[in-house]
Amino acid sequence: MGQVSGRPSQDMSVGSACDHGEWAAEGRYEGDTRPSSPLSFRPEPGNLAGVRHIVLVLSGKGGVGKSTISTELALALRHAGKKVGILDVDLCGPSIPRMLRAQGRAVHQGDSGWVPVFVDREQSISLMSVGFLLEQPDEAVVWRGPKKNALIKQFVSDVAWGQLDYLLVDTPPGTSDEHMAVVDALRPHSPLGALVVTTPQAVSVGDVRRELTFCRKVGLRVIGLVENMSGFVCPHCSECTNVFSKGGGEELARHAGVPFLGSVPLDPELTRSLEDGRDFIQDFPDSPAFPALSSIAQKILSETPAGLS
Repeated sequence: MGQVSGRPSQDMSVGSACDHGEWAAEGRYEGDTRPSSPLSFRPEPGNLAGVRHIVLVLSGKGGVGKSTISTELALALRHAGKKVGILDVDLCGPSIPRMLRAQGRAVHQGDSGWVPVFVDREQSISLMSVGFLLEQPDEAVVWRGPKKNALIKQFVSDVAWGQLDYLLVDTPPGTSDEHMAVVDALRPHSPLGALVVTTPQAVSVGDVRRELTFCRKVGLRVIGLVENMSGFVCPHCSECTNVFSKGGGEELARHAGVPFLGSVPLDPELTRSLEDGRDFIQDFPDSPAFPALSSIAQKILSETPAGLS
């Protein structure tokens, strides 16, 4: 079973809970002083008090590029002068630390809680992920729902984000326990809404349609829908080939009555930048994916309620 290590500078409760016993059925752990019912859980107000806007990145389908969109959106918002945090709650597939060249970094305990990992010297992008807490990078997280839910709630309540313009929450695929846990934990902080990611083909669009239903059921506003992997632009002749069909995301957005934020093409330079942990927005301004990602970031910025920007 995947174990959370004691690598951070002090023994944090999530580590000791995983090392010294199973979590209780309601998602609590030994020594937890929170209310006995998970329905009465409320995050400590101080930890997210300085976060102005919270955006959840969702999809009903795995492999559509939620982590890619989360990473590039964070970079684009940083270049727009914003301070951004990423909360990676994809506990079984924490890929964002690698995408931002932050793997192997340690999480430390500060006076106000866990200190997130800062990606750059300016501390304009901060990151929290279970990937920082595992003993080995290839360790599998084989946990039941209550254990995952408790860690997600602890991420929300115990991470000291400081002052942020945007907190992006990268979620696993689906509409299961983890999604309910993060929505319930963040609800008191009035998240700005959800960014939903799909790919063009019908199988993906069908699954993402269920994600939109999930958002309606839990009262989460959909900021917009992004179609990722939307065609391949040849780097030599600039011709676009629709590898995975075309227009499924835009049609779904029209049918569901939600904003369509744009289509991001398959781009070898984007892939290489993610694998190497480079800043795609800065290094590849002439890439076919650059204008699409920049436009999506601008539309997110325009969704900020008047007077709160």
